[in-house]
Amino acid sequence: MQIRVRPDHIMATPAVPMVAYRDGFGNWCTRLVAPQGRFTVTAEAILNDTGAPDPVFPSAEQHPVPQLPEEALVFLLGSRYCETDRLSEIAWKTFSNAPLGWARVQAICDFVHQHIRFGYEYASPTKTAWDVFVERKGVCRDFAHLAVTLCRCMNIPARYCTGYLGDIGQSPPFGPMDFAGWFEAYLGGAWHTFDPRNNIPRIGRVLIARGRDAADVAIATTVGPNTLQVFRVWSD
Repeated sequence: MQIRVRPDHIMATPAVPMVAYRDGFGNWCTRLVAPQGRFTVTAEAILNDTGAPDPVFPSAEQHPVPQLPEEALVFLLGSRYCETDRLSEIAWKTFSNAPLGWARVQAICDFVHQHIRFGYEYASPTKTAWDVFVERKGVCRDFAHLAVTLCRCMNIPARYCTGYLGDIGQSPPFGPMDFAGWFEAYLGGAWHTFDPRNNIPRIGRVLIARGRDAADVAIATTVGPNTLQVFRVWSD
């Protein structure tokens, strides 16, 4: 559990008018018109964290599809980066004998964690879950996309999450700071955190947004030509 001490209000240099709104998934978004020339956008927050790792609920049950709430049904469908139609047969052949509920989602996470080789050099903005399955390499968002797709194929609602994940409780050497991708599965009447990239409970996970996949939760979506000159993330 986290308590927000200072919210992450967006700041722009030079200053421009901004309009905030909630998208269809409940995420706070900000609209602005960037002026010509160099333009900088920053946000910084302070939170109090309990220091506890991600909670684990091994007894969380899987819901039969007719018993799922309507708001969870969209997270059973295929999406831009999660091709359930291409991976359905593979998912059922691989996980049909796994126990239902939490254990089945964990089996999917174990498979993805063991199947995919992590490396920042493997990042691609167009890589889908099918591509990840075939190429067997990717970054954290690719791990999450593949696990989300396999869960949906097994009739488990799953939604993509993006946020910050620092190195609290981890041993050096520490990796470069970046945004992180993980997912949540709907089990036992609630959404639960799973992270196939790390595949262990972590401390200090900070959620930014949720959606069907990374297309719904891009950190910035631009209209018109632009060049990204500097991109910096920190989570201390």
